[in-house]
Amino acid sequence: MIFMSIRKTIFANNEFYHIYNRGVEKRDIFMDESDYKRFLLSLHLLNDVENGLMHIWKDIKRMEADKVQPRVDPRLDLRERMHNANKLVEIVCYCLNPNHYHIILKQKEEKGIEKFMQKLGTSYTMYFNKRHKRNGSLFQGKFKSIHIDSNEYLLYLSAYVNYNNFIHGGSKNWEYSSVQDFLGERNGTPCDKDVILDQFRNVDDYKEFLDNNALYLKEKKKIEKYILE
Repeated sequence: MIFMSIRKTIFANNEFYHIYNRGVEKRDIFMDESDYKRFLLSLHLLNDVENGLMHIWKDIKRMEADKVQPRVDPRLDLRERMHNANKLVEIVCYCLNPNHYHIILKQKEEKGIEKFMQKLGTSYTMYFNKRHKRNGSLFQGKFKSIHIDSNEYLLYLSAYVNYNNFIHGGSKNWEYSSVQDFLGERNGTPCDKDVILDQFRNVDDYKEFLDNNALYLKEKKKIEKYILE
């Protein structure tokens, strides 16, 4: 019997990685708007070495539910700590689809991607199972990762991720991807878009790049190892 070993990605600081996963048995991992928003909130609050931001947010929600009026607004503390957070990763772009997600990350701290994704997967699974009254694993094993080893691939994958919903038959202007931030139609979601946009003359040039690559990807749908099957 021949045993084949699976090569594990070695995450290095200041390197970019394509991170993706899907629901166990291809099930949906986002059932409605609340699920999408909770995952996006987690991208904000769990990207912190100190691990305290999600707890502050939960305390705020409990106080709101109990109609407690604190002497000091904890939302101000949360915003300040988010602004000054010691981030594990930089989030370049993302797309959340009903049964899978894609994220491009740059690691900032040692083992930052592993720590961030472990927190994200655990937190969201606990939330999802409680809300939808289910048990067990939500994702198909550990998240998958590919090292983006050139700037060409980084640009190419930014188009793939930003327009991923469109590539799978959905909308170009998908609300639960970072594409609206890249095109200047929204601001405030957790993405470091400048590393991509600074390589184009303007937003219109990047949109043309998006459109050209997305149409090609949509026609092919299975491009090497970058497409999540």
